Amino acid sequence: MTFSFHPDAEEEFLAAVDYYEEREAGLGYDFSLEVFKAVQSIAAYPTAWPVVEDDIRRCLINRFPFGVLYNVDSTGVFILAVMHQRRHPDYWKHRHQ
Repeated sequence: MTFSFHPDAEEEFLAAVDYYEEREAGLGYDFSLEVFKAVQSIAAYPTAWPVVEDDIRRCLINRFPFGVLYNVDSTGVFILAVMHQRRHPDYWKHRHQ
């Protein structure tokens, strides 16, 4: 199954990579690997993670306090947010189509 990122989700993902890389060399890369492992798992098994609202699901990533929020439609997986778990929980809702 294919996947795509909402532009804001891609931006927050890249910002988190930069943040972790500034903290420690290689940590941003590790973060990006964990996110892409989660996205690959989501693409392979899109209904495996719990629904958080309507048709939106959340897959928590390993090692970092982030989750990938997504929905699935006929075109594939659409990533709505790469969300820090301590961020306001509803900030991404305007991205849902």
